[in-house]
Amino acid sequence: MPETPGVSPQDTAAVNTLRVGVMRLARRIRHQRVDRSLGLAELSALGTLHRCGAMTPGELARKEHVQPPSMTRIVGQLQERGLVRLEPHPEDRRQKTVTATEQAEAMLEASRSQSNAWLTELAGRLTEEEWETLRTAAPVLHKLAHL
Repeated sequence: MPETPGVSPQDTAAVNTLRVGVMRLARRIRHQRVDRSLGLAELSALGTLHRCGAMTPGELARKEHVQPPSMTRIVGQLQERGLVRLEPHPEDRRQKTVTATEQAEAMLEASRSQSNAWLTELAGRLTEEEWETLRTAAPVLHKLAHL
């Protein structure tokens, strides 16, 4: 593994282990979804709407790090399935806001519950010391995911 200037070999190894572990765990968690007919981009957009509330398709595209035309397609697919509503923007009638529906909220909650139950069962195999490390690391991983 090539060294990065200014980064110790131990930190480089830790970053590599983190990357591999996060990717494998994310893949396994994705298999716990309640509705596998939804793509990951659609599910991610719904999750963002759940966390952040209604927003324009452009704002959603920025938060999801996709191009606006891609988000237009994603929102259209979610709207066809009854998972989002497009409503007039309260201040700018030229725009629309995207809102998750109750059906979407229920599906997200079911997926979260199923994934959390699976992950809790998996983590049940950890030692108490590993649990303590996980409790300490969880907020840091969350921060990394949102930088």
